[in-house]
Amino acid sequence: MTDSRIFSRSLATHLIRYAVVAILLLGGLYYAWTTLPSTTPSRDQREVEALALVQSHQAIGHPTILKAMHEHVRMMKDRGQGVRLGEWRVKHVEGDIYEIRVQLRDQGVRGQWFEREFIWHAHLELKKVNAASLPADGVTPKAPDVDEGTVPSPPGPSKS
Repeated sequence: MTDSRIFSRSLATHLIRYAVVAILLLGGLYYAWTTLPSTTPSRDQREVEALALVQSHQAIGHPTILKAMHEHVRMMKDRGQGVRLGEWRVKHVEGDIYEIRVQLRDQGVRGQWFEREFIWHAHLELKKVNAASLPADGVTPKAPDVDEGTVPSPPGPSKS
């Protein structure tokens, strides 16, 4: 009889140990899923160049777009609000034009969640970045449409 009690006690001990290990593994996987950045798929050299062009482009109030996005995330976390910056995605549009997208989810002061998609077009040949979505327009400074050297002078008084 003592053998059956020892056997059942050791079986229960093993089951508890396995349950604890399973819970720890699931907790670790959940932590990695929610906090660690995801790995990005390999990109060709032109896609890497387009992504770097957008991320290093000047932003309104910050030296670069990438810095502006990370600063927004940091400020939201400092206020105790939820925030998640998604993965940067690059898609070839045509010729030397690439489209770069990133999603930002952040929590408002009343607890509601907002999701915005920032889209830019990178023109590799011209080394130019254009905002292609309203959220991206709020981060990207406007480039002058006309060079200052070619601005026509205002018309003088007419000689009639």
